[in-house]
Amino acid sequence: MKVLITGVCGFVGSTLAIELANTLPQLELVGIDNLSRPGSERNRQAIKGHGVRLYHGDIRSQSDLDPLPTVDWVIDAAANPSVLAGISGPTSSRQLVEHNLTGTINLLEFCKAAGCGLIMLSTSRVYSLSHLAAIEVEVKNHAFVPTINSRSPRGVTAKGITEDFPTESPLSLYGASKLASEILALEYGIAFGLPVFVNRCGVLAGAGQFGKTDQGILSFWIHSYCQRRPLKYIGFGGTGHQVRDYLHPRDLVPLLVKQMNCSTTHPPWIGNVAGGLKNSFSLSQLNQWCEHRFGRHPVYREPHDRPYDAPWIVLDTTRAQNVWQWSATTPLEAIVDEIATHAEKNPQWLDWSGDS
Repeated sequence: MKVLITGVCGFVGSTLAIELANTLPQLELVGIDNLSRPGSERNRQAIKGHGVRLYHGDIRSQSDLDPLPTVDWVIDAAANPSVLAGISGPTSSRQLVEHNLTGTINLLEFCKAAGCGLIMLSTSRVYSLSHLAAIEVEVKNHAFVPTINSRSPRGVTAKGITEDFPTESPLSLYGASKLASEILALEYGIAFGLPVFVNRCGVLAGAGQFGKTDQGILSFWIHSYCQRRPLKYIGFGGTGHQVRDYLHPRDLVPLLVKQMNCSTTHPPWIGNVAGGLKNSFSLSQLNQWCEHRFGRHPVYREPHDRPYDAPWIVLDTTRAQNVWQWSATTPLEAIVDEIATHAEKNPQWLDWSGDS
């Protein structure tokens, strides 16, 4: 079997490539990356040592896909993953859409021509921002906890947000580009008989991720705390009570292997793939963990909310458990400990990430 991984020199892409190579040594792995992000060259050397054949190219350019060999599967790990992309920072709205939607269109045409399957890594940010804000929460142990009642939006359970949660606007430019990509992928799968699997991921995190304030927040916070750099709680009164769930990308590999070995007659799949409730905590709880690990360090407060922030996003992965017998296996404690150890050994990591 031959597999193409897009964004292969990114944190997620390179992690998947290395884990797949270790899990299935007979797999022929091909990767494409535009090598534009900090850390790309480091990851390039790592995947090269695992036999990945790398093509330097950009999925936004159809001509960059033309030299790629025919493959059996495409794992799409290429994206601009910031919820603030297009409205804040160096990325323009046009660049965001080109990365996350035009790139998808080019990949779908590639899959159509090759007759291969597509596994798309999507995001929890396809869920409606206004409905996320409508979830009633209370504070317990320095974290928002949802109050489930008759006024809760559909798709909210004690385990988290299900795939039935609304996806109507507003989402964010990032979320909208990923939702549009999901819809196109499913339609291509139906129209042209291509196996398509869409995995909506929670926050992906682990050692080696370049942390920034708008993406890779777990890495950013732990590295910043370790190096005694300025930190602040933004929004929600400056409390740090906002909650997310976290997933190590290596935990995706057993699911990807099952999906790639699945019959081409399997109907298009879309589902949550995340750490879930057991792997969730608030920014304040993360900070408490850092204080225990590294000692006391002040955290400033910015009470004003930012666009697209949400108080509580935890994904219910029951569908993935029922269909694929899949769940996250790396506990949250192991993820944060892995990042902390990496932070202690790499004091210049945030400088390399370009976010300071």
